[in-house]
Amino acid sequence: MAEAAAALAGRGLRAHCRRLRCGEGSGRGWDLQRIHAFYRFCSTGTAFESINKPLIDRIIRVDHAGEYGANRIYAGQMAVLGRTSVGPVIRQMWDQEKEHLKKFNDLMVSYRVRPTILLPFWNIAGFVLGAGTALLGKKGAMACTVAVEESISHHYNNQIRTLMEDDPEKYKELLEIIKKFRDEELEHHDIGLEHDAELAPAYSVLKNAIQIGCKAAIFLSERI
Repeated sequence: MAEAAAALAGRGLRAHCRRLRCGEGSGRGWDLQRIHAFYRFCSTGTAFESINKPLIDRIIRVDHAGEYGANRIYAGQMAVLGRTSVGPVIRQMWDQEKEHLKKFNDLMVSYRVRPTILLPFWNIAGFVLGAGTALLGKKGAMACTVAVEESISHHYNNQIRTLMEDDPEKYKELLEIIKKFRDEELEHHDIGLEHDAELAPAYSVLKNAIQIGCKAAIFLSERI
């Protein structure tokens, strides 16, 4: 099985390299790192045989969707507050979210995980949520940040527990990634509190409403 996978990966890689040399497929977003990851995972024949593939598919798919949504939220906030005094703070958090999304894009390719079909919806919903709360002012935007980052951190903690119970050594690399991102999301949460999130109009109502939406998004993105 491993030999067949290696042969198939080799043929696919050679064909793709020929397309690259001919300038074809330039809009598909592939790079050498992703090609290498594809070849490595397909050719060894070990990665997919030894892991709980359905579990990893759910984790990577929902985390990719979450980081995508977070990027759109910060994009919406920057569209409204980018030129204000809080703009650099939002920009700093957004830059970290961009790195998170980039990493999950790479993991999607490496583990051959399909994205959720809801990405177009999260694209719009995330931006609207970010811009809408930013229209309430700095405190509203920070209340949104606190609500979202708290939900994401809790979600990451659940994933860490699941992977630890399954096999911490087998999923060591993925655990390190999730733990790092969890810690950075908690930093964003604390930044929101430091910038008066709790003083936003109807803070408790706003926070609870956003977190209900986050739970629904997590549930759906894991499955479809």
